[in-house]
Amino acid sequence: MSLRTFHIAFITVSTFFFGGFAAWCLLVTGLPGMFKVMGWGSALCGVAMLVYGIRFLKKTKTLVL
Repeated sequence: MSLRTFHIAFITVSTFFFGGFAAWCLLVTGLPGMFKVMGWGSALCGVAMLVYGIRFLKKTKTLVL
């Protein structure tokens, strides 16, 4: 497995974890207010990881291995 492939897999898994944690924090009722803040922060990080992953794919598309 190349470093590029590992990086893409790590970005994908991280994005799903951020999304899952954000969904859990925002959709489970009865949690303290700090969980809502962590949920929105996690959602923001998930979007940032998605943008980073797309930029990484575009940048390394022409990489010769």
